[in-house]
Amino acid sequence: MENKPFIFGVATSGDNFTDREKETERLLLNFRHGVNTVLISPRRWGKTSLVQKVCRLAQSDSLKIVYIDIFSCRSDRDFYDAFASAVLKQTSSKVDEWLENIKLFLSRISPKISMGADPMTDFSVSLELNPKNEDIDEILQLPEKIAQKKKCNIVVCIDEFQQIAEFKDSKTFQKRLRSVWQLQKSVSYCLFGSKKHLMNELFEKRSLPFYKFGDAIYLQKIGTEDWIDYICGRFESTGKHISQELAEKICQVVDNHSSYVQQLAWLVWIHADKTATNEDFDAACQDLIDQNTPLFEKQTESLTTYQMNFLRAILDGVDDEFTKQEVLQKYQLGSSANVTAIKRALVNKEIVEIEKRKSTIVDPVMSMWLKRELRPQE
Repeated sequence: MENKPFIFGVATSGDNFTDREKETERLLLNFRHGVNTVLISPRRWGKTSLVQKVCRLAQSDSLKIVYIDIFSCRSDRDFYDAFASAVLKQTSSKVDEWLENIKLFLSRISPKISMGADPMTDFSVSLELNPKNEDIDEILQLPEKIAQKKKCNIVVCIDEFQQIAEFKDSKTFQKRLRSVWQLQKSVSYCLFGSKKHLMNELFEKRSLPFYKFGDAIYLQKIGTEDWIDYICGRFESTGKHISQELAEKICQVVDNHSSYVQQLAWLVWIHADKTATNEDFDAACQDLIDQNTPLFEKQTESLTTYQMNFLRAILDGVDDEFTKQEVLQKYQLGSSANVTAIKRALVNKEIVEIEKRKSTIVDPVMSMWLKRELRPQE
């Protein structure tokens, strides 16, 4: 199978990973010097690709990397199982080694172990734990104990970390994690997730345990010039051509959104014969909207009339003066108090983002779709 010139929807690597030199260097230094890191950005901006790239660069005999995705975890019990399985699996090279580590470091817990066809890659640990059991700390100390035994350092990377906010009695759980992790000498943590507003709350709210936990990296969009070089280069590598002007147009229409730049460039590449044209670009934009229409319909079908009116106002250029009487009346938003509730609901649904009091629609392609569907009022 030939390699696609553009990759989207999954983590990218190699030639498909573009720019991020500064973020890569900073994250790599944090890994190597044991600095806890919090990585925050909107969904599909390349967090996972960046972390996985740095994991590959940092992995060595003296620095072990543990990578965990906790998206499917719905309770603290799920988290402990996933945490223990990942730490044991990714710090051991032989079956007997991780079995030994279980005996050494999880002896009081007596976990249940399930093995698949390949015991080195297909196994899980199930812990019969009472959430109030003091032995839980034994799980959280597992990477520190293994690091000391192996005389190495360990970085634990946890993807979709915002899931812990959904756990029952989440604040108590967060306190337990931080109380153990902040005292570890040989282990550091890289925590990141795809729900920006929840990640911001976890790490920026003074009343929550993870406030000021580590170096906060707020991932920015990749610059247009870097994208232009990348898009033109990928076209040329396949024997096709695209002008810098058209490559820039791809970036502009999706607001430099990493995943969408890749997807739209791919669609233009498909439509193009030898040289991409404006007609190819227009057809690709239509394809992009059509492909995402079912998702957008699902995301908006439960929105109230007030919420849809609020989105219409944003599309008309209103961003921070929604409580002005003329705006309330024109877009039928109800009262000023109702506007606050509308904003909160749309932020929680990850449809709207508020930065410096300015409200914007998070997804640039959803904005294109809404403009077509709503036909903003005059």
